Formats: sequence, structure tokens, C-alpha cells
Amino acid sequence: QVQLVESGGGLVQAGGSLRLSCAASGSIFSIAAMGWYRQAPGEMRKVVAFITSGGSTSYADSVKGRFTISRDNAKNTVYLQMNSLKAEDTAVYYCNAGIRTDYYHPEYDYWGQGTQVTVSS
Repeated sequence: QVQLVESGGGLVQAGGSLRLSCAASGSIFSIAAMGWYRQAPGEMRKVVAFITSGGSTSYADSVKGRFTISRDNAKNTVYLQMNSLKAEDTAVYYCNAGIRTDYYHPEYDYWGQGTQVTVSS
């Protein structure tokens, strides 16, 4: 059984910063890409950023230059440093990871429970 547990959300004023963390635990053989998605009320879930096992990163245009994704492979943890936050960044943020639980099974997508980020203008 694999779990992704997010932390670090909250309420912040526009221009402020937050750092999200997501730790994977359980029966983990390997983790491929890890990423962050967000979903605002009435909208579809959208990718924010992702990072490969080798450290290559990709960002949505709306967060480039403000958000930084990183990972600690020894801790099976991915981070999202969010700076210069805007009201439009308000959403529930979800962690995602492609995880293999053993050598014989393929990679499967796992999701965290979500953490609320609210930016007041």
C-alpha cells in the first residue's frame, strides 16, 4: 500500500510564499516522475509542475519564474516552493507520483489527498 501525504498549504497574502511538501510512503520499489497539480473551484485539475527521477523539471506557463519544484529521492519527497503568490493561485494542490511497488508490476499513478492554498488579494 502506498500513500502520498501533502503538507504546507494555508492562507497567505498576495506576494507571499508557501512551501508544499509531499511524502510517499509504503511499499515502494521505485518512483518515476513526481508532480503537483491544482484545481480551482469550477475548473478542471491542471498540472503545475513535475520533476523526473533524474531531476528534469517542467512548469506551467502561469507559474514559471515563481514556483520551483524539487525532490529528495532518499526521502521519497517532492516539494513545491511558491513565491510571489497571486490570488489566481488559489486552489487545492494535489501531489502525484508514478510508483512501482515491486519489480514485477508496472508503474501506477498515485495521488495525495490535496492541500488548500488560499491567496488573499
